[in-house]
Amino acid sequence: MSDVRENVRDFKRAKKALMEIDEHAMGEFSDFMDEVLEEKHLDVKTKELIALTTGITARCKYCIDIHTEKALKAGATKEEILEAAFVAIMMGGGPAMTYVAELKKALDEFE
Repeated sequence: MSDVRENVRDFKRAKKALMEIDEHAMGEFSDFMDEVLEEKHLDVKTKELIALTTGITARCKYCIDIHTEKALKAGATKEEILEAAFVAIMMGGGPAMTYVAELKKALDEFE
């Protein structure tokens, strides 16, 4: 199994462990995430690109992996994702640029 897919599974396992500790809080947080990512004024693809670029600037490989997969599923192209990555680099500088390596791995895995 690839590191990228393992990262996604690790996140899901961690979320499940937190659910066992406080099902109500994690349920509320999950509901909030689902609600935020629903199409309203912005389409799902745009929201996933925003989440992905935020993951790059936050230097979160789990966020990058999860939202790369979700952005592709929402119809984003590789070119759109890489263009969005430039915005993340503009906002996050050199440290954000290093996390494009994680993005490249995720694109290779999910494309």
